[in-house]
Amino acid sequence: MITILYAVAGYFFLLLTVRVLARRPGAQLTMFEFVLIFLMGGVIIAATAANDRSLTNCTCAVIAVGLVHRMVAMLKARYPKLGAVVDGVPLVLRERGEWKEDVMRKMRMAPEDVAAAGRAKGIRSIDQIDYAILERSGEISTIRTEEK
Repeated sequence: MITILYAVAGYFFLLLTVRVLARRPGAQLTMFEFVLIFLMGGVIIAATAANDRSLTNCTCAVIAVGLVHRMVAMLKARYPKLGAVVDGVPLVLRERGEWKEDVMRKMRMAPEDVAAAGRAKGIRSIDQIDYAILERSGEISTIRTEEK
């Protein structure tokens, strides 16, 4: 039973840590962030299994974490405010051609990150980006400036 409690506690600890670290998709995580997340996961697995390395213990921990994850997903669907806490909300990085410096700094993003997202969508210059939004998934959506 203690294995299940440790697994559930570890799930919420990792969820909180990943949420606090950054809002970037896997391709944009730094090597430091990858190492940190995997290291914490390994530590939690070791603490969960403790001295009992049995298949039953491991299976119980995996099932407990899977059920907790399913429960959190169902609660997010039922209570949108919980979804906003767990996944975050879209953030405006650039509005009407002006940078939101406080949001950029808080999300540890540079204009070059937005420019790279724009180039992936065929926008050649930052000046052509009217709006840039950091989505909940970590993707950057860009809206091109209308030609006048």
